[in-house]
Amino acid sequence: MELGADVWLPGSTWIDPDYCFLISIGDHCGFGEECLILAHDAQMDEFLDAARIGRVTIHESCHIGARTVILPGVEIGPRTVIGAGSVVSRSLPPDSVCAGNPARVLCSLDEYLGKHRAKAEVGPTFPCVTSESSPEDRSRIRQAVQRESGYVVGGRTAELKGEGGTPRTPMSFSRRSDSVSAQTSSPKVSS
Repeated sequence: MELGADVWLPGSTWIDPDYCFLISIGDHCGFGEECLILAHDAQMDEFLDAARIGRVTIHESCHIGARTVILPGVEIGPRTVIGAGSVVSRSLPPDSVCAGNPARVLCSLDEYLGKHRAKAEVGPTFPCVTSESSPEDRSRIRQAVQRESGYVVGGRTAELKGEGGTPRTPMSFSRRSDSVSAQTSSPKVSS
């Protein structure tokens, strides 16, 4: 399969092992826990002695929510955010926020970011939580978000500086079409 640089791919992500060569994941993508990426559909195999296969292309800077299912034959445009629990059964456009079963466009990425940018300006914000965060810091956050959501800021900046965060494929990672698990510190990828 093709796998880009700076990709967060949890060990619980299931990537179609027999057809992973049909799957491409671009740079700077992130996946929530327990996502499924399928490049084949064998539902009709008993009846037709045939299974459908299709490419799955996930372009750069896509963020896929936990427990999302991505079906064969779809292309997810660059900078697309997909809500948790979605089923991607058709291609999704770039610069969009999508969710549902089947996943559909809810708004543009600019609208989504604008809404959250405005809320972060007036709502509670906190520095990035790390394993070094004190019990007092954690208690203050817990109290502040009892009635409304808040925002943790600086996490991605810290990651880019190498100061912690989620394990990702290296920034200098070159795309390969073989097993990549031996060359990266990120979780295993089926090949």
